[in-house]
Parts: sequence; C-alpha cells; structure tokens
Amino acid sequence: MRVVPISFEVLVQDLTDRLASRESDSRIRVAVDGADAAGPGRLADALVGPLRVLGRPAVRIDTRDFLRPASVRLEFGRANPDSFYSGWFDEAGLIREVLDPAGPGGSGRIVTRLWNADADRAAREPYRDLPENAIVLVSGPLLLGSGLPFDFTVHLEVSAAALDRRTPAEERWTLPAFARYVDEVAPETFADVVVRLDDPRRPALVTAAGGPEG
Repeated sequence: MRVVPISFEVLVQDLTDRLASRESDSRIRVAVDGADAAGPGRLADALVGPLRVLGRPAVRIDTRDFLRPASVRLEFGRANPDSFYSGWFDEAGLIREVLDPAGPGGSGRIVTRLWNADADRAAREPYRDLPENAIVLVSGPLLLGSGLPFDFTVHLEVSAAALDRRTPAEERWTLPAFARYVDEVAPETFADVVVRLDDPRRPALVTAAGGPEG
C-alpha cells in the first residue's frame, strides 16, 4: 500500500478526470462515502463545476435529504448508534427515486430531495430529467457495502483517533456505528478510490503498492 499526499485541488482534478473519461454517453452513479468529519459533501460539491466544464452535467444528492421519518429513525432513541448504522437513511427511497432511474435502462427522472428532516415530512421536490451523460454525485456516510447500485465509489477514510478528535460532541454517539462500518464492511478494501483524510488540509490517495497513483 502506498499513501500519496496531494492537495485538495489536485484530488478534485484527479477525480474529475477519472469520472469525465468514463462512458461519455451514459449516466454514472457515484458514491462519495465518508463521515461528516471527512467532508464528503464538500468534495462532491467541488466536483460539480469541473465536471460541467468537461461537458458532464453533474447532479448533487445528499443522503441527509433521504432520511427515514423520525418515528422510524428515533424509535430506539435519538442517540442510538445501531439505528444510525442500519435504520437512519431511506436506502429504498434513494434506490427508487435516484439510483435506479439514473442507472442503465432507467427513466432518467429523479428526485434530488425526498425528505425534509426539519419538518419531518416529504420534501415535495419536483422530478427532474437527467441528461444521458449526467453524473449523479451522492454524498453521505455508510454508503458502501449495503447493495446500493453505484458505478463508481470514493471512500474518505478517517482513522478512529482522528474521527474521535474531529466529531462534534453532539454527534459522538455515532462513533460506534463508524467503528462497526470499518469492522463489518471494510470499505477501504473495495472502493474505486480511497482518500485518507486524517488531516483535512492534507488529503492522500491510498494506492496498492506498485499500482497507479491516479
């Protein structure tokens, strides 16, 4: 294994090049997976502009807009790591409203926001039609290993110590869920791209020893 330090700007360019070069006449479903402390939304947002410049319309999805109703999410309390791990996000809704329609043979009609967690009701977002060469960027935690149909996956890896250090006090109850994710899923072993982000100012690409760096 090699760990190659890069800047955030170089990381964005590297991922942009990888994605823009894939299936230029097909839609691509991309997971940007990581705990909030790793900033998956920040990275996914940063890819939108460069991809569009290269002729690939990019659409952003955040799993915070695909939560399950509070009555389901909080059934076992507001700070239950097991619920966060397996019952927090509406994976079926994400598949039905985004990933399947954006996939091969799909209708291309998606909803970018399904649930308004603040109001705890449906977001009532209108459907939108994806261009044939669109890239759908889905950001959030715990995205890999549960059968969600992605075409390309990026995992933002943060060590347990760094995650402990950078997670706000009000969110520390989620830490056991991320430890379980590492133990049971080991996303760093199969994601298409692994980025180590113990220091958010100094990302590093993790590559197989002797393998390509980007």
